[in-house]
Amino acid sequence: MNLAIGNALLLLLVIIELVVLKYHRKENIPWRDIVFNLNSGHILMWILRGSELAVFYFILHNYSFYLLDNWSFMSIWIFTFLAWDFCFYWLHRLHHKVKLFWMVHVVHHEGKEYNLSLGIRNSWYSSITSIPFFIILAFIGVPFEIFVSISALHYFVQFYNHNSLVKKSGFLEKIMITPAHHRVHHGMNTDYLDKNFGGTLVFWDKIFGTFQAEKKEVPIIYGTSDHINTNNLFWANNIPVLKILGMSMPKFKEKDVLYKIRGSVLGIAAFLLFALLLSYTLYENVWTNSIKVFLFGIIFLGTLAIGGVSEGRNWGLVLWAITGIILPLVFVITTLNNWLLNAVFLLLFLHVLYTCFTVLIHKNNNKNFL
Repeated sequence: MNLAIGNALLLLLVIIELVVLKYHRKENIPWRDIVFNLNSGHILMWILRGSELAVFYFILHNYSFYLLDNWSFMSIWIFTFLAWDFCFYWLHRLHHKVKLFWMVHVVHHEGKEYNLSLGIRNSWYSSITSIPFFIILAFIGVPFEIFVSISALHYFVQFYNHNSLVKKSGFLEKIMITPAHHRVHHGMNTDYLDKNFGGTLVFWDKIFGTFQAEKKEVPIIYGTSDHINTNNLFWANNIPVLKILGMSMPKFKEKDVLYKIRGSVLGIAAFLLFALLLSYTLYENVWTNSIKVFLFGIIFLGTLAIGGVSEGRNWGLVLWAITGIILPLVFVITTLNNWLLNAVFLLLFLHVLYTCFTVLIHKNNNKNFL
């Protein structure tokens, strides 16, 4: 329940920011970036996050030194808050310095638009490579519930720091990592490379010499210098691995684009898939494993399909039809009657029909409708 509420809050804040950008600042919404960001930090990453917590729990209950057993609750909480942030600093710094870790973290940095949805954009494997940096807290004896709650607090601060609306944060600039500080971290400019690795508190960067304030005379350029332009989640998550292994990589050519869908239509699809993720996290404790596996398949395949549709590939349209019509129909008939899921499935069904018919009608006329 708490995870569902947390994810719903993230989605609501993303939507609010987009509304402000569109109607107050009169800016165009970078829908394709938004769609990729929402889909990348999706169900597979959340499942693997569970494996990270499982490893922490196992070590805590089998190999912990229980060094905090005689500490008060408040002392443990303060220690964990600081220790977690310290661990994250080195996690983040080494994910930029070590190729094995960078091939995971680079997915987050390839976003070229800075907004809250970028705070959701992550590699499928990010939770796996986080394990070595946080298990020290399990060996020390940080209680599992405190570790989870402190992690959630820090991750929310990091999500907030990706917003594009807050420019400066007053006195907080001297204490915390703020949106202004984190924008610097995402810059590919020489002045900004490998700076501001902190998650919540800024003094780790100041202690270890990696702090850099934003320079008015140096506008921030977001993204990475070697980014391969693809909205295909499978390749986006695995191309960095192929690079490390020295293997050949797929070529992405404009001629392979067979149709173009309006960005706002893709955005609706991404929001519907995120709604399915919310349903999954809301009901996962009461569902059987078979139900969870089936719904996982629908959501995961849906994220891949939207990537294909975003790139104008026929396989994306076919997969979107399968995940938006056939699989949900089988799910509803064979499993359970859930009003929330049924409502999302109905909207998904209507979206698939609209998308497919629109492509079929306009494709022969060689019309683009971005």
